[in-house]
Amino acid sequence: MAEEPLVHILWLNSGLGCDGDSVALTAASQPSIEDIVLGTFPGLPRVAVHWLLIDYQVGDEFMQWFWKADRGELDPFVLVVEGSIPNEEIKREGYWAAMGNRVEGGGRDTQPMTTSEWLERLAPKAWAVLAVGTCATYGGIHAMAGNPTGAMGVADFLGWDFRAKGGNPIVCVPGCPIQPDNLSETILYLLYQAAGQAPPIPLDEELRPQWLFGATVHEGCDRAGYYEQGDFADAYGSPKCIVKLGCWGPVVKCNVPKRGWLGGVGGCPNVGGICIGCTMPGFPDKFMPFMDEPPGAKLSTAASGLLGGAIRALRGFTASTLDQEPKWRRRGDKLTTGYRPQW
Repeated sequence: MAEEPLVHILWLNSGLGCDGDSVALTAASQPSIEDIVLGTFPGLPRVAVHWLLIDYQVGDEFMQWFWKADRGELDPFVLVVEGSIPNEEIKREGYWAAMGNRVEGGGRDTQPMTTSEWLERLAPKAWAVLAVGTCATYGGIHAMAGNPTGAMGVADFLGWDFRAKGGNPIVCVPGCPIQPDNLSETILYLLYQAAGQAPPIPLDEELRPQWLFGATVHEGCDRAGYYEQGDFADAYGSPKCIVKLGCWGPVVKCNVPKRGWLGGVGGCPNVGGICIGCTMPGFPDKFMPFMDEPPGAKLSTAASGLLGGAIRALRGFTASTLDQEPKWRRRGDKLTTGYRPQW
């Protein structure tokens, strides 16, 4: 009996980052990382995960998988990248980010292997390249104006037209940190695609999975009805729409309010926190200062306030009639429901 195919997942989390996306993934439940690794789902290929956060191997034993992939001895493998990619070309001495030492020609070099060189070597050989978290997708905090590293996202480094061996562009799943199930679901999709059980992953223009980032925060927000009625919070702790407090939800593509954070619970605006746009390529520069009312919100909330006031009044009138029972529901010696006997 032929052995099931084995897909390796190489997790390169040596970019500029906080490992928050790795930590977030441990909380995924739909599916969980355990479900993926243990092959709970039918039709899923066998998986071997080489990930610093959970791997029992250390040192050279752990690094051997990355060198095998570099030599073309792992096929297929999915390259997961966490953290932004610094521009080592502007570093006159030392390096910004690295993982492991060089091992060339059978010997051992004491010089570190930079993250950017790992990416250059492994990406063209990978069946798929998955950038996880906003730092890896678009540069994130480390790529903001004034940074000394020249940091950028994976697509900026490899090129937005890059195609992996499996034919997919770079797959970007942003978030700061990432929503756990968004990442685990994307990994599951890519594994099914690798097994020939799914079509090419559908991505939007910013290389995000369409089914996860096709709607705005506002469209899935518990507070959206208040915006429609022009009813805005003027302080934190209110259940009303928090656009005037700095929320960018009406324009940010993210499913967190609808999906929740852990087990369907939470999501920034759902629990009273403003959306700061962390899933967007312009984050953080274009969304700062975070606690100020977004520029476009002044006009839109003013218009919503005028229209919403009229809507609230009309709905109040309608609600007052709906809160009353029909007049025929009372005791008496006459039937007043409008029923007419047929015989």
